[in-house]
Amino acid sequence: MATVAAQQARTAEPTAETTAERAAVHAVHAVPEVHAVQRSATPRRYLMCRPTHFAVTYAINPWMNPAVPVDTALAVRQWEQLRELYLSLGHQVDLIDPVPGLPDMVYAANGATVVDGRVLGARFHHPERAAEGSAYLDWFRAAGFADVHDPQHVNEGEGDFLVVGGWILAAQGFRTRPEAHAEAQDYFGRPVVGLRLVDPDYYHLDTALAVLDGDQVMYYPGAFSPGSQAVLARLFPDALQATAEDAAVLGLNAVSDGRHVILSQAATGLAAQLAARGFEPLGVDLSELLKGGGSAKCCTLELRS
Repeated sequence: MATVAAQQARTAEPTAETTAERAAVHAVHAVPEVHAVQRSATPRRYLMCRPTHFAVTYAINPWMNPAVPVDTALAVRQWEQLRELYLSLGHQVDLIDPVPGLPDMVYAANGATVVDGRVLGARFHHPERAAEGSAYLDWFRAAGFADVHDPQHVNEGEGDFLVVGGWILAAQGFRTRPEAHAEAQDYFGRPVVGLRLVDPDYYHLDTALAVLDGDQVMYYPGAFSPGSQAVLARLFPDALQATAEDAAVLGLNAVSDGRHVILSQAATGLAAQLAARGFEPLGVDLSELLKGGGSAKCCTLELRS
């Protein structure tokens, strides 16, 4: 799996050496049974929040332990590497100013869901994060988004709403309420497929499932109820399924542009499966932000026009 440093080197004019390096990465992770196909990246627009005030001062998911020290400066450096990687891949990155007293605001994916330029705001389950909802809504209005909806029901943005093709996968079980699924369907005019999470380690949908391209996904079956596993198997019979080991390092909390898949560098098995299917996995180290229960996707909200 390529690292951030290797990818940034590739932004220069390709050479025989870099071409050979890329071929070597794919060769190492090749899986003979699966035939890789040519993948194409699509430029994306993302919203991120610098972790200036990041800390773990409370525990609202199993990953958080206030007794474990957090190096905020390191978290900022790791976050900057992620942002720079997006820019090197040709994506646009907008920034929302961090608010003092909101340490989890760095997890921008939870701040809203944006489809066709329409913004469904977030309403957080835990009071510790409640003020983030209005902070993100204020940003969208100031940024010129004309259609911004203040939600009636608890939903935690792209943490639990993931756009797949022409519909939306929506989770319930730990944070987002099932009533929010109907609210999202009515607002966006897209079918919403409900899924139930059952393992508290995977408290948001984006910790257990990632959208790769179009209607292609990867997920960890153990995070879902038996009924939801059956739904996923029916909808995505060729989906990539993660092992418990790769899921446990939040390898599925990943971001894909259709070709490049940015994920935890510790999810080596998942990276091998992705490379075998023609994707280019790019490993990142977000170990400090993992202490709050998030990785690449948690830090990244996609702004779909």
